[in-house]
Amino acid sequence: MTKEPRDAPQFYLTSPAPCPYLPGREERKVFTHLIGLRAPALNDTLTQSGFRRSQTIAYRPACEQCRACVSVRVKIDEFTPSRGMRRIRRRNAELVAETRPARATPEQYGLFRRYVGARHSDGGMADMSMIDYQMMIEDSHVDTRLVEYRLAHGNGEIGALVACCLTDRLSDGLSMVYSFYEPELEHRSLGAFMILDHAERARAFGLPHVYLGYWVEGSRKMEYKSRFLPQERLGMSGWVRVD
Repeated sequence: MTKEPRDAPQFYLTSPAPCPYLPGREERKVFTHLIGLRAPALNDTLTQSGFRRSQTIAYRPACEQCRACVSVRVKIDEFTPSRGMRRIRRRNAELVAETRPARATPEQYGLFRRYVGARHSDGGMADMSMIDYQMMIEDSHVDTRLVEYRLAHGNGEIGALVACCLTDRLSDGLSMVYSFYEPELEHRSLGAFMILDHAERARAFGLPHVYLGYWVEGSRKMEYKSRFLPQERLGMSGWVRVD
């Protein structure tokens, strides 16, 4: 008789809850814990299988009558920014990015609160305290970093924090766990800029993918992810290329 290893992950199913992307639908998730020495390898395997990480939890949708949430990853070796994306890079040319340990600061939290208040005031993150934010950033058993983006002034001084991305480094790519930015700088398209920056980082590391999380057809919040081509989307038969 085949026996399961004692440290094999245990999977659980959540109760139904309102879907945050498609009105009138309910979502359920299957999840497991990412803890201890096995966490990095397990996070690799699960991310490649369509899971996402939140703190020490890996989860993926398990809705009974809906398959709208589709995992998306950009193919870095073949990715070439479009004309519009090149304009976004020029528009943000004075931004300075710094990769830091995943440690929460009051400055980050202030930016996070402004972003959530402007973009997701009716979501589950709207009431997050500084302690909640700290747990989101720091509670990780995998290779996690925080990329901060700041404005650089003409005199060489580094100015205000305008964007952040919590990022996991995997064996085959970078996973953008959560990103947020200054809502008053909407015209800069900072969300798209951070994806472009992570594409360059993955290329420099020799990694073939940037994982963008879930794309939901019909959701305006997720529409931007479909523009980063070529990409692969995870379906019933595996990862399928989309040009």
